[in-house]
Amino acid sequence: MGRDMDLAAQRLDLAGTRSFGAPGAGRRRRTALADFARDQLQGIWAEATKGGRFEGVALASVGSLARGDGGPLSDYDLVLLHYGRSLSEGDVTELADRVWYPIWDGGAKLDHSVRTVNQCRQVAAADLSAAVGLLDLTWVAGDREVVQAASATLAHDWRANARRRLPELVESLETRHRRHGDLAHVIEPDLKEARGGLRDMTVLRALTAAWLADRPHGAVDTAYEHLLDVRDALHVVTGRGRDRLTREDHDAVAALLGEPDADAMLTEVATSARTIAFALDATVRRAGQSQRARTLRIGPRRPQLNPLGYGLFEHDGELVLGPSVDPARDPLLALRAAVLAARNNLPISPATLANLAEHSAPLSEPWSVLARSLFADLLAAGPGLIPVWEGLDLAGVVERWIPEWADVRSRPQRNPVHRHTVDRHLVETVVQAKPLLRDVERPDLLLLAALLHDIGKVAGAHDHSTVGAPVAARVAARMGLPQREVDLVTLLVREHLTLIDLATRRDPQDPQTVAAVVDAVGGERAVLELLRALTEADACAAGPAAWTDWRAQLLDRLTGGVRAALGDETARPVPDELDGPLSPEVITSVVAGEPHVEVTSVGGVHRLDVYDRDRLGLFADTAGLLASHGLVVRTAVVRTLDGIAANEWHVESPGGDVPDGVVLARGLFRLARGDRAPLMALERRRAPRPTASAHASSGSPGQTRAMVVPQASLDATVIEVRAQDRPGLLHDVGLALAKAGLSVRSAHIATYAGQTLDTFYLTEFAGRALPPARVAQAVSVLIDACDGTGAQGR
Repeated sequence: MGRDMDLAAQRLDLAGTRSFGAPGAGRRRRTALADFARDQLQGIWAEATKGGRFEGVALASVGSLARGDGGPLSDYDLVLLHYGRSLSEGDVTELADRVWYPIWDGGAKLDHSVRTVNQCRQVAAADLSAAVGLLDLTWVAGDREVVQAASATLAHDWRANARRRLPELVESLETRHRRHGDLAHVIEPDLKEARGGLRDMTVLRALTAAWLADRPHGAVDTAYEHLLDVRDALHVVTGRGRDRLTREDHDAVAALLGEPDADAMLTEVATSARTIAFALDATVRRAGQSQRARTLRIGPRRPQLNPLGYGLFEHDGELVLGPSVDPARDPLLALRAAVLAARNNLPISPATLANLAEHSAPLSEPWSVLARSLFADLLAAGPGLIPVWEGLDLAGVVERWIPEWADVRSRPQRNPVHRHTVDRHLVETVVQAKPLLRDVERPDLLLLAALLHDIGKVAGAHDHSTVGAPVAARVAARMGLPQREVDLVTLLVREHLTLIDLATRRDPQDPQTVAAVVDAVGGERAVLELLRALTEADACAAGPAAWTDWRAQLLDRLTGGVRAALGDETARPVPDELDGPLSPEVITSVVAGEPHVEVTSVGGVHRLDVYDRDRLGLFADTAGLLASHGLVVRTAVVRTLDGIAANEWHVESPGGDVPDGVVLARGLFRLARGDRAPLMALERRRAPRPTASAHASSGSPGQTRAMVVPQASLDATVIEVRAQDRPGLLHDVGLALAKAGLSVRSAHIATYAGQTLDTFYLTEFAGRALPPARVAQAVSVLIDACDGTGAQGR
């Protein structure tokens, strides 16, 4: 074989692109690639050993090449294996060079080693990862006997040391999964290393090789083949042998696989990953049970069944059906099993899940009162619900209860706030709602709404709340709820974003904001409490970016005002410390021309009360100064008390430092006198702005969208702005508004994935709402201030 041969190009050509996603095409492709690789390696071996005697020496493979499931650009993992007595060390090194260099010259990635049989045993004994990998040791060329001897010895050692190595294997699994995340819930997953990925299938085979447990077959094999297909497509579209599926590759991989779009492709990836992860968890449990049985058994051992009721038992850490129980006779048996398993933090055994899925009688429609009660008990089980629901879902039981669940199963969420697929987020929301049940009159309806609140996140849905409301109504009606309760669940699903949207994007203390919430809950206090609890549970389930101290404060402020508006005499709006006379210290400082800044920290949110002489441009100067100090603005409320500007800013500090009020006050003092030095740090972060002519010649329209929100306030004009984020954006907006003679009464700031969603309450400098002509000017000013720059980050 010539050294100029391009192995990588030939492997890509062999993979091809025609019929890539057709049934069975992946297995045929990988078989062809494996045959090609062995042919080429055998040719290299023949060339390397020409004219010499090499008894007791062989070329063997491990990894994907040994298993025959390598991708178009997967690495070659090769071992030059020998007994250690037939060749000198120099001869072995020279032979290895003659084998490795043609592979490198051909452009293939190579992971190589030279070992004796005893060295293989030593490496496997010292390194768990190597031990698992060497179980795949397969002959490629040379003396077959040396490979067979090594393979048999390694397998024997693996079985003999299984008891000691199983805890080590489980610990390594957990460490790897923590590092790489859950493949089913990551938008840019590592197809190999993440939980439910390709390497987990290797671990499944290793557990089987230890004779501790047999692994599941059927669905898990199909899932594995699908992940391999995605990996192969990734190699082809990128021209690189990598395993991370990044966003920029989603569309191309989906198209090559014949999927309708990237989300459909990710849904299939997530489902496959969940299947493998569930199989791995079950097999690890089986291995542990086998270990315990070997340790404790003295003579024949009958299974220890602990009764849980209704013919269900706990056996060795799992819930199982009793020997005489027939699921076909009890339509409620699956619900009973799920409730008992979740309450006792027990997984349902795979055999029991399969039995329930195949033989359970369907529930009557509408559901009976007892069925609804059991379902509510299941949802109220707490964290134990998550693994039980996962098993029921993969077995097909959940879809029999709620057919609409299939539309959101494994569906990805590209919103950076969310950390789970749609279906898993719904279950997480149910779990997060449990601590809030005592705060509402109808805990069962809160849990049902939590389970269904995102059921409208289906393909093509623009407003998932609106799409999901009738779906939730259909599910609730099928469950047999009275019409009033169906309507209430429908309202909760339709309005589940209302509170957090108004709290974060409107002034929570504006009477119009309060009135909007009162209207949304139909003027009912009980509905308000349900909606408030659902809002918190939804945000907590989404992730830490969705539920912060700042958001909690805003929601409390809004709901406090709504409770008071609904006539709750015990409830009052969250008090505002600035509603009262200014302290003598503040008045003295401001009259002397020196700003005063007070800092109050609550959790990760810092409230800054800024006192200064009232002037146009104070908002812009404060925003710029805060940005210079690396602080992220969340809200700003502008007031004037006794002729003194008393402004309230809520900020977060990414670095964790508490803002220094004295330093900020000194910066405002310098800015008021025309000294721009305090903003130098911000200016250094800015990217150069393109000129107006360059922007016009590019032909690209501005990215900013400004929209007037009618009736959002009686004494201010409310404008929502969506723009590309960049350093100092809020400062530029404030400066432009000040130059136009417009005052910011309050600003409510949010940033997601590099896009701002800001709301400004604007007035004339005298405090009046803007007349129509000034409204148009304000919209124009906001768009001009935001457009014309490509820098990133605030």
